[in-house]
Amino acid sequence: MNKIICLLVSASLLSSGVVFAQGELDAYRYSQNELNGTARYLGMGGAFGALGGDISSMSSNPAGLGIYRSSEVVTTLSLSSIKAKSDWKGSKADGSKTKFNFDNIAYVGYFPTGNDDGLVGWNVGFSYNRVKNFNRNYRLRGAQNYSLADYAAAKASYVGTDRNGGWFGVKENDMPPFNQINSESVDAYNNLGGVWLPGLAYQSGMIGANTMDANDDMYHSTFAEWDEANQTWYPDSRPDFSALEVSERGAIDQYDFSFATNISNRFFLGATISVTDLNYRMSSEYTEEYYYTDGSTDHLFWDNELKTDGTGYSFNIGTIIRPSDYLRLGVAYNSPVWYKLTDSYFGSAETFNGNFDPAKANGATPSNPNPYTLYRLRTADKWIFSVAGILGKTALISLDYELGNYSFMKLSDQDGYEYADINKDLIKKDFGYAHTVKFGTEIKITPQFAVRAGANWRTSPMKKEFREGAFEVFPAGTVAHYTLDKGTTSYSVGLGYRFTPNFYMDLACVYRQYKEDAYTFSKVVVEDNNGLHTLVDSEAIGLKTNTTQVALTLGYKF
Repeated sequence: MNKIICLLVSASLLSSGVVFAQGELDAYRYSQNELNGTARYLGMGGAFGALGGDISSMSSNPAGLGIYRSSEVVTTLSLSSIKAKSDWKGSKADGSKTKFNFDNIAYVGYFPTGNDDGLVGWNVGFSYNRVKNFNRNYRLRGAQNYSLADYAAAKASYVGTDRNGGWFGVKENDMPPFNQINSESVDAYNNLGGVWLPGLAYQSGMIGANTMDANDDMYHSTFAEWDEANQTWYPDSRPDFSALEVSERGAIDQYDFSFATNISNRFFLGATISVTDLNYRMSSEYTEEYYYTDGSTDHLFWDNELKTDGTGYSFNIGTIIRPSDYLRLGVAYNSPVWYKLTDSYFGSAETFNGNFDPAKANGATPSNPNPYTLYRLRTADKWIFSVAGILGKTALISLDYELGNYSFMKLSDQDGYEYADINKDLIKKDFGYAHTVKFGTEIKITPQFAVRAGANWRTSPMKKEFREGAFEVFPAGTVAHYTLDKGTTSYSVGLGYRFTPNFYMDLACVYRQYKEDAYTFSKVVVEDNNGLHTLVDSEAIGLKTNTTQVALTLGYKF
């Protein structure tokens, strides 16, 4: 067996390469938040848009700070168990991770004016909140009809084509010459328009040029066989076994600075300025195995690492109206987060292939002297509409509805020039609105002891055809795998106990299920004189991530 190894550290800062440095799924990944905050907030499903009186409302409807009648400091710790389960046509695999988190610490200051009408008081607040955890491991095991090598060969033959027959990076009538895919030089990778995956595949011996027919400028999988009778390569090279292991880690942390006022105990207004810190780490290992009747085995290995770091800023504004002692209504607007981000890439590939002649590849180690990409991201924004009922001093019930506009996401280069092809042709076509409903209730068993329950339902903003895998997806860099969101459901319960008029403790348990379809690589669809047709197909693999989170909050009022 021949063994060809190739490493690629690549990310282009040139205009021709940036187009594929990021993709729509990267924008979506960093636009998502989770249900997180104090234990009371979690225990009631995050339904505090009209209720207020909890420090976590600073990140949703800051008018909730105006409900406070005292100053307060709180901190929250949590323990999360994350289990990801995949089902690939009956072949099941599990991955798990346990993580201890320091979720928030916050302060609210209350400053009364001494008035009974007009400006009754004002509040200021500062909080740190972890609004997203990326931590999880998942595994996929199974068999499929196409190989990653087929995918790479199709992408090498049709560099830059999109699902509508348009082209990124190269001109439509300018098929990529062999010396671009075949070269190890930095300039060659840049000239590929950022589509580094086929270059790495060629260097590792995974794909080759069609030397059987001098007039054919297509690439092929080196695991395929030449059909002499029909003068063509077999249409696919089906692996007998495929496996993908992915490890994700990192978080989105948010620092909120808030101000709120109380007008006549009937109107509450608030605003928040937020600074966001993002770090994401992903490593993946993909393997294919081919078994032959003579007992021999061929292998394909494809490994990747991605690191994303950056900071952003945003703002929230909101109001709560209290028409009676028993009813509160809330409206809030949460702006997008404007990020400046840096991506770093690392890819490696190995091919153990008896069909491949190593003399046809130069087998060196291409690298880029600038292994990172700087870019900007504008995430989705959302509106929150809320209602809460106060049943004396005994119970309360609250309901929030959030509307997030994910077609509003936008990717730009480091200077702010937008990637028009991604934003207009992909994001706006593939994404729409996410609808989130939050419900929470609290009952005081005694003046000191309270029980709580809540639920949170969120739909996927991905449009139906895209979510169901009807379109080709364009991942970034050399990462071929991806997931498509199918919605999230959370259920929670909680307890609260006030030890003294000043000191209290809250406890919550949240069960969250996130449904996705995972893909090891995308289908490839091209358009020619005969219309649209699929060169390579891919299979959806059911993936469920179940998270059980236990949170403890300690608070002190003064």
